[in-house]
Amino acid sequence: MKYNVLTLYPEIIEFYKSVGIIGRAVESEIIDINAVNIRDYSKDKHRRVDDEIYGGGAGMLMKADVVYDCVSDIKSKSNAPVIYFSPTGKRFDSEMAKEYAKLDEVILLCGHYEGIDQRAIDLVVDEEISIGDYVLTGGHIAAMVFIDTVSRYIGDVLGNNESLSDESFENNLLEYPQYTRPEEFMGLKVPEVLLSGHHKKIEEYKLEKAIEITKKNRPDLIE
Repeated sequence: MKYNVLTLYPEIIEFYKSVGIIGRAVESEIIDINAVNIRDYSKDKHRRVDDEIYGGGAGMLMKADVVYDCVSDIKSKSNAPVIYFSPTGKRFDSEMAKEYAKLDEVILLCGHYEGIDQRAIDLVVDEEISIGDYVLTGGHIAAMVFIDTVSRYIGDVLGNNESLSDESFENNLLEYPQYTRPEEFMGLKVPEVLLSGHHKKIEEYKLEKAIEITKKNRPDLIE
């Protein structure tokens, strides 16, 4: 999978792709992350990419021509879909991540300020995605969430794909509590069933706890 990240902060993406699980996946050439600086496409001598909003309103808006030229340049080398991160987009979830993990390449457009001129969105964006009901300072944060989540469903990135089946949101359940050594900490003990070695009872306990936590914290998933 190749991720083309179009952003005002390519240095953040460059650092992100060099560390942890994602860094190892890049080094192993399982995934590729191409950070593109949108400012490079500004025709302004000061490399400005934003301007005031027609009709008034707080903040600044990224200009249509700069964004259009940036996306068009990347699209000229790839037929990958263009994803724009926006609070008005479809809610991103694990099922969507699994679908994107099947692709060979994507283009991730990251807004900033008050967003992007709607004309650029209309002309070049294939899908708008929101990672949650809140507003970020920049789309580069959402892009890293997207890359992290999608990459987990790409073979060999995690190294142990069996762990995916037990994680939160699989089978519409949140993940059960987990423990490691020591068996007792600050007066709190590991549940006896997990020490029993009885696999059937352990699986029943995990399912029971997953349902309990889901009902408490995310009853909408149970429904």
